[in-house]
Amino acid sequence: MNKWMRASERWRWLTGGAVAFSLLAFLLLLALLGWQGLRGFWPQPVTLFTLNQAGAGKVQVLAEVVSSNQVSRQQLEASGASFPANLPDSVTRYLLKTGNRDFAGFDFRTLLSSDIRQRQQPEEVIVLQRRSGGNAYGWFEGLLDGTQPLIARDINTALQQRLQQTREQLGQMADIRLRQMARINMQLDALDQQAEEQRAEHRFDAQQQSIYQADRVELQRQFVRLAARLALLSNETERGALLLRDASGKVQRIPLAQVVAAWYPNAMSTGEKWQHFASQLWHFVHDSPAENQSEGGAFPAIFGTVLMVVLMSLVVMPLGVVAAVWLHEYARRNALTRLVRIAVVNLAGVPSIVYGVFGLGFFVWLIGGTLDQLFFPSTLPNPTFGTPGLLWASLTLALLTLPVVIVATEEGLARIPPTLRQGSLALGATQAETLWHITLPLAVPAMLTGLILAVARAAGETAPLMLVGVVKMAPELPVDAIFPYLHLDRKFMHLGFQIYDLAFQSPNTEADRPLVYATALLLVCIVLGLNLAAMGLRHRLRERYRTLVQ
Repeated sequence: MNKWMRASERWRWLTGGAVAFSLLAFLLLLALLGWQGLRGFWPQPVTLFTLNQAGAGKVQVLAEVVSSNQVSRQQLEASGASFPANLPDSVTRYLLKTGNRDFAGFDFRTLLSSDIRQRQQPEEVIVLQRRSGGNAYGWFEGLLDGTQPLIARDINTALQQRLQQTREQLGQMADIRLRQMARINMQLDALDQQAEEQRAEHRFDAQQQSIYQADRVELQRQFVRLAARLALLSNETERGALLLRDASGKVQRIPLAQVVAAWYPNAMSTGEKWQHFASQLWHFVHDSPAENQSEGGAFPAIFGTVLMVVLMSLVVMPLGVVAAVWLHEYARRNALTRLVRIAVVNLAGVPSIVYGVFGLGFFVWLIGGTLDQLFFPSTLPNPTFGTPGLLWASLTLALLTLPVVIVATEEGLARIPPTLRQGSLALGATQAETLWHITLPLAVPAMLTGLILAVARAAGETAPLMLVGVVKMAPELPVDAIFPYLHLDRKFMHLGFQIYDLAFQSPNTEADRPLVYATALLLVCIVLGLNLAAMGLRHRLRERYRTLVQ
């Protein structure tokens, strides 16, 4: 007995150590992602370097210091880099973020400490965060309204006011394009479809034709008015520009419509830096991406990820619970049920990309193509549901996570004492009543365990989604104010695919590295939040039915 107790004690310590190690690894992962991702939102000081370059005059570089490391002369020789003959045995190599991609052609450069004659951090240096082209560094020279310089008592305050005005105008333009004009286009399509149906049924008489033409003319008039308003706003935003003098002394004209924010990092106090950090983090979380993933925010990807997981959960939970109840409560122990259980276990081990191929062939091409032929023949050959979209992505992930829910639910049903079922049946309840009032409520914690595992796997999948609905850039969200409000046929953005695109498909991976870590941290936090919500609900239900089990 004592020997068995000692062995049991060792196993408890091993289990506790494994749990502690897993928790520590997860915390270290969060710390790594947070440090590498969130520091990109902190305003870094900008340094003006004066270089030692004989015969080239005074050469200056304006940049942020990204990293530095010690390198030896032998390492430089092995890499084939050029260096002066009087280079010491060990120097510091700096990785600098110079920005001004559209001016200089590159964002980063390396610099040896031996090449630096002087360094300083002027307080007048301004950083411009742009919607395309990356950051711009230089000195603010003034504002332009068209071709005329803008005169103001406080030119920096005027810059912030003009940027705020430009952001409001861009928001109005996006609302006109994505909501108002889109609604009119849908009304025009519905009107044309209704007219085609009336023609096919020989009900398109002179009165119906007059109503159709009047409605169409009115919608076209509204569309033209919105287009004129959009053109006016576009002209107003294109008129504003600022002048930026770079490190080489050249003055560059930058449209205000391309500028997201402007700040003076070398002159900011600690409180101003924290305020800027919060605003940059909020911009990343709630804003939409610009021309590519490296500019703008991640809100469409966040929204698409959460919406897809919710839809997947609504599909997989009923199917998984029904399958588990049939296997455990109703099916007989025969070859068929053994075959079904083997199939469920094997499905859990199928690679996710195989589910993506199956979803593309079965859901998209077969079911979606059939729906288009039956209900949307007027839009063919342009597909409505016969193309990858949110619905097919959710169904594919529901199929992928179905074995997890079935196994977890069946294990929960197996843990319910048989005496509870027997007592209910002895009191006159039917098997269905026993199942509904006794068995299923007690198995809810196990169902939620299956849901937690399913959410954790589905939220991180990327490979199958690339085939059934996820895109790099979606022009609009799957949910809007246009009927039917939830558009299951639309493509959507996903955080997992955004991480893949930023890390492996970006032409400027060094500049996008902080966004890769920030997006990964965001995905982990979303999965953690969804799991914590399900775990809290499971705990409440488990405590609620604890006395019944006892």
